[in-house]
Amino acid sequence: MTETTPGWLTSDELESARARMPILYVEAVPVRVDDSGEVTSIGLLLRIGPDGTVSRTLVSGRVLHHERVRDALLRHLEKDLGPVALPRVPASLQPFTVAEYFPTAGITPYHDPRQHAVSLAYIVPVTGDCRPRQDALDLVWFSPQEAASPAVQSEMPGGHGVLLKQALAHVGYGY
Repeated sequence: MTETTPGWLTSDELESARARMPILYVEAVPVRVDDSGEVTSIGLLLRIGPDGTVSRTLVSGRVLHHERVRDALLRHLEKDLGPVALPRVPASLQPFTVAEYFPTAGITPYHDPRQHAVSLAYIVPVTGDCRPRQDALDLVWFSPQEAASPAVQSEMPGGHGVLLKQALAHVGYGY
C-alpha cells in the first residue's frame, strides 16, 4: 500500500533528499494593515540558530508530501505565530516572488548551506494575537521604514533581508 498522507522525512531521508533535489518551501511576511489595506507593520521572528547566533527571520518551512501550498502556509503561520494569529491567506496563491536558495553562496542573494531550496514567498496580513512558538524567541513588529533599515537588514541571514525588501517593494515601499 502506498503512503499518501503528509509526513516528515526521517533525518537521514531528509539529508538524502536535500543532497539530490530542490526542496519546496513557503515563506510568509506577516504584516498588520490599516483599514485601507496599507501595511503599517511587519512582524519578524527572533531565533537562535544551531550555532548559537541570534537572527531575525520570516515565517518559513517545507511543504510536505501531498500537502497543498495553502495548507503548508497556514501550518507554518500557526507553528511560528501561534493558533490565534488569525492569518488572512491571500485568495490568490500567486507568490510575490520565488526565492531560489543554493548551498553555494553568490549564485542568488539567497543562501542555505544545507540544500538547494525553492521558496514561494507571500505577504500575509494577520489580525489576531501573535505569540511565537517552536524555536522562535520573540516576534517584533517593525514599521516598514524600520524593517528596511540597515540595522534590521544586517540581522537577517541567508537572503531574508533581500526577501523582506522585495516584500516591502511589492506593497508600495521602495527602499
